[in-house]
Amino acid sequence: MKERIYKFGNIAIAIVWIVNGLFCKLLNGVPRHELIVARILGPTYASPLTRMIGFLEVLMAVWVLSGIKPRWCTLSQMVLVGAMNILEFFLAGDLLLFGPLNIVIAAIFIILLYIHGYRLSVEK
Repeated sequence: MKERIYKFGNIAIAIVWIVNGLFCKLLNGVPRHELIVARILGPTYASPLTRMIGFLEVLMAVWVLSGIKPRWCTLSQMVLVGAMNILEFFLAGDLLLFGPLNIVIAAIFIILLYIHGYRLSVEK
């Protein structure tokens, strides 16, 4: 049962990265993401940087699904989600979908990542 929940969690987490990377950034389904990148990293290269971030998010989904070094993968995700959301909170808070509540949602996601990667993981 624990293994099934873990596999379902992998798929759910990968979907989060694919939606944010592929749909929101690579396909520009949510133009607000490029505005956030422009605010934080500057407008000159916001478009290619947004696509690069999206591509890296899709690669994160591949890493999650691969099962390679799952605890390192979990730690990487926790650090990235935390860092990205702290930067966005302070530098582009007005552009966030849920405003200041985004940081709370990110914290909940980080807790879920921890539970998934360190409590449900079958890795020894």
